[in-house]
Amino acid sequence: MSKSSVKPKNPSECFVKHFFRRVLFLMIFIGFIVILMDPFFHYHKPWFGLKAVLTDKEYQCIGSLRTFDYDSLIVGSSVAENYDNGWFNEGFDCTAIKAVRSYGATADLCYLLDAAFENHNLKYIFYSMDTSSLAADPSPTYELTGCPMYLYNKNPFDDVKYLYNKGVIFEKIPYMIANSLIGDYNANNSYNWAQWKEFNQDMALGLYIRTPEIAPMKEKTFYQELLDANISLVKKQIEAHPETQFKIFFPAYSMLFWDNLYRTGDLEAYLYNMEQAIASFLPYHNVEIYYFQDKKEIIANLENYMDTLHFSPEINQYMAEQIIAGNERLTGENYKERLSGMKKLAYEIVHELILPYEDLIKTG
Repeated sequence: MSKSSVKPKNPSECFVKHFFRRVLFLMIFIGFIVILMDPFFHYHKPWFGLKAVLTDKEYQCIGSLRTFDYDSLIVGSSVAENYDNGWFNEGFDCTAIKAVRSYGATADLCYLLDAAFENHNLKYIFYSMDTSSLAADPSPTYELTGCPMYLYNKNPFDDVKYLYNKGVIFEKIPYMIANSLIGDYNANNSYNWAQWKEFNQDMALGLYIRTPEIAPMKEKTFYQELLDANISLVKKQIEAHPETQFKIFFPAYSMLFWDNLYRTGDLEAYLYNMEQAIASFLPYHNVEIYYFQDKKEIIANLENYMDTLHFSPEINQYMAEQIIAGNERLTGENYKERLSGMKKLAYEIVHELILPYEDLIKTG
């Protein structure tokens, strides 16, 4: 073959080939880095001595439940996020991580429990049960509320939304590395939001917008259909895992919460919901129930709160210590009396205890 028969290479064609090779290499490299570091723990638990820096529950909770090593869970809404995992680890000789979701709807929390039970045998479930969750929609809300479903589903094809996410690459990975190597981040304080927050009467009253009118009181069975569905969801978990000890507890909301229930007409229905739920769960051998909502010295002291619901970490610690000690436990013999006392306290709040604060409460 003569030299004249060899076609010279097209410079533009060579440039295009090299360009696409470099782009392909760059894409593979970026994807590899994200998989290797994996700040949302979608593929694996922390490697290379990095800490489990858990600060974004919507993005990290589901991954940690699937990939971490643990034998117990702290379950609940935002009021459960300020527990130190170490309190339960030491008190019950376990390794606990958090399964939390804002608002703490029963269906959402059971979704997380299902994810945990897929590959883990659990010793304990420390379940902070919100009163409002018993009247919530019994369907998961993750997709409806815009959660990143590419992290929740198991479809590898939409992982590109994670692998080539500039927020992950330029923010989350550096943040994870910084907190692991030079920060004082404590993995037991996962999702803890209390730092820099203020807990005092002024904050609590300032964030409470009181309804100006008192609505007619609803029938106690007003939420019966939702109640039955939510009770069924929890019972399904209890029955499916008889080897797991469920320690369910009702946290101490401020007296502003009870004042609001009264003014919106929900008080009798919410009290009924709790009684029905407790009566349904108590017969199970693997269930213990603890009750803190009637602790007058806590809930009537607004210095413990930043709003109607959210209490200081000291209250989290108090409740954890009481559960560890076996105190404030409800039984078949005492639960009706305790809830009757809560009802009396709720009416004492709206007719007496709240009165000194009425001039400071906003209405709207």
